[in-house]
Amino acid sequence: MGTALRDRAPAPPTATTVAAIGTTVRVVVTDPRTLAEAEALTRDHLVALDRAASRFRPDSEVSRLAAAATSSRAGALASPVLASSLRAALRAARLTDGLVDPTVGRAVAASGYDDDLAVVRSRTAADRPAGEVPGWRSVTIDPVTDRVEVPAGCLLDLGSTAKAHAADEVARHLAGRLPGGFLVDLGGDIALAGTTPDGRWQVGVEDAEGRVVQVVGLRSGQAVATSSTRLRTWVRADGGTAHHIVDPRTGRTAPATWAQVTVVAASALEANAASTAAVVLGEDAPVWLARHRLPARLDTGRDVVTTPGWPAPTGRIPTRPTPEVVAS
Repeated sequence: MGTALRDRAPAPPTATTVAAIGTTVRVVVTDPRTLAEAEALTRDHLVALDRAASRFRPDSEVSRLAAAATSSRAGALASPVLASSLRAALRAARLTDGLVDPTVGRAVAASGYDDDLAVVRSRTAADRPAGEVPGWRSVTIDPVTDRVEVPAGCLLDLGSTAKAHAADEVARHLAGRLPGGFLVDLGGDIALAGTTPDGRWQVGVEDAEGRVVQVVGLRSGQAVATSSTRLRTWVRADGGTAHHIVDPRTGRTAPATWAQVTVVAASALEANAASTAAVVLGEDAPVWLARHRLPARLDTGRDVVTTPGWPAPTGRIPTRPTPEVVAS
């Protein structure tokens, strides 16, 4: 599921794949000479992000802040990476009017996603009450000192927005430091920067089984993200299936109206926020996306709905070349 690079240039881009922040990370460069440095810079950024924002590390800044806020409002000075990631999360909350909310951490954990996904899948999740969502407006960050404050009981969940924001930041940093073009894919959030190969990057939309169902052409400076209810899933105690996206309005798992939603936007953060919000909105998503002028493809697993601006399928799906970028 997600997106996959398709390039028609005579000399295809060179790619590297690494595992980081609980997902597959792919970096594609148009100039092979930059690959080693691009990979090193990406790894360094993601190591810092994991230390700052992981819910699954007891020593992360997010976990330590949650521990301090067990019974009362608490605060701490944020590292530059956490401060940047939190500001991105609060921006996503503003853009979606709270449909994407960084204070859903307790609710996500209550749904069963309280550890690495492999661990969660190895057990049957117990039935728990819906988790409390304090609301993004209850979180503050000082514009000068970067001191973060959260309300009592708040566990920040920066997972999806931090990943998308990191894709934007890494792509922009690579293009500013190295020659050529760059595609940075962090588990389904793809950011493009620098020069564009053959006039565009060709990105294939994949279904949950990994089949490419459509290819779209994107320019550097654009981004694409896919949110799915079919991949990060686990079995509940009642035999049903839960997924990782929580509706902040209820504190419960969002309806699985859409198998996946893919959105093109000006940044991976904006694309990710919109695709996540679309999952939360369910049947209301196409109207919301159209009102915000966001090209999108919404797939139920049987039927596909698109919003204005999404390209029509060309018919033939190109043969899968190497290197390939697969977003999950």
